[in-house]
Amino acid sequence: MIKSMTGYGSANLDTESISIQVEVRTLNSKFLDTNLKLPRTFSDREIEIRNTIGDCLERGKVAVNIEFNRKDDTTPKVQVNEGLFQNYYAALKALAENTGASEQELFKLVLQMPEVLVNEREELGSEADWKLLHSALNAALKDCDAFRLKEGAVLAEKLVSYIDVIDGCLQKVPQFEEERVETVKNRLRQNLEDLQQKEDYDQNRFEQEIIFYLEKYDINEEKVRLANHLKYFKEVILKPTQASNGKKLGFISQEIGREINTLGSKANHAAIQRLVVQMKEELEKIKEQSLNIL
Repeated sequence: MIKSMTGYGSANLDTESISIQVEVRTLNSKFLDTNLKLPRTFSDREIEIRNTIGDCLERGKVAVNIEFNRKDDTTPKVQVNEGLFQNYYAALKALAENTGASEQELFKLVLQMPEVLVNEREELGSEADWKLLHSALNAALKDCDAFRLKEGAVLAEKLVSYIDVIDGCLQKVPQFEEERVETVKNRLRQNLEDLQQKEDYDQNRFEQEIIFYLEKYDINEEKVRLANHLKYFKEVILKPTQASNGKKLGFISQEIGREINTLGSKANHAAIQRLVVQMKEELEKIKEQSLNIL
C-alpha cells in the first residue's frame, strides 16, 4: 500500500531522573527537508539524529521537536560574575557621586552590563541519556510512519475511485464508435467524390492521404494503452510493499494524460469529447493527490 507524506507522531519517556518528549510532523515535499529542534545537551548527536529521521521517513518536509529535562536539576542556568559586577558597581557609583546623579537604578543597570550574567554551558548528555532519547525518537518516528500508512490507505481509496471513473468513461467510448466511424466514412466519401471530379489528381498522393486519414482517425491503440496504464496504476497503488511509489505514480499519470489527450484529438465526435473532458477532470484530481504520496 502507498503512504501519505502527511503524518504525525509523538513519544514520551519518563524515568526517575529525566523526562523526554519527542514530536514529529510531516508534510509533502519533493525531497527530505528536516527542521530539527534539539537540546544543546545532544548537539553532538545532530547528524546521527538526522540520519535516523531520514532512514525512517525517507521524504517530505519534517519538523522534529525534542525536549529533554532533568527532574533533579535545580542548578541555575545563569551565573553572576560577582567580581566584574562589583567593579562595574564601584565605578558607576563613584561616577554618580561625582556628578550628583541618582543611584536608585544602579543595581539594575550593572546587571545589564556586558558579561555580568553568564549563561552556563550545558554538559553533553551521557551515553545512557542518549540511548533513552534515541529510543523515544524511534518510537515517535514509528508512530508517524504508522500515521502515514493509515493516511495512505485513505488516499489510495480516493485514487482508485478516480481511476475507476476514467475507466468507466473509456468503457463508454465503443458505444459511439459506429456512429463515429460512419461520420468519418461519409467525410472521406465526400472528399473522394470531389477529388474524382478533377482530372489531374495524383493517384499515389491520393492513396497516401487515405492511409494518413485512416491512421489519424483510428483510436484503438490509444484505448488499449490507456486501459493498460489504468490497470498498472491500480496495481502500483494496491501492491503490498513498503517502497516509495509516489514518483512512479506521477510518471504513470503522465502517460495516462498523454493517451487521453491523443484520444481527444482523434475523436471527432462530440459525445466522446465530453467523455475525454470528464477523464481530464479526474486525472487532475489524481495529479493533485499524487503530490502527497511518498
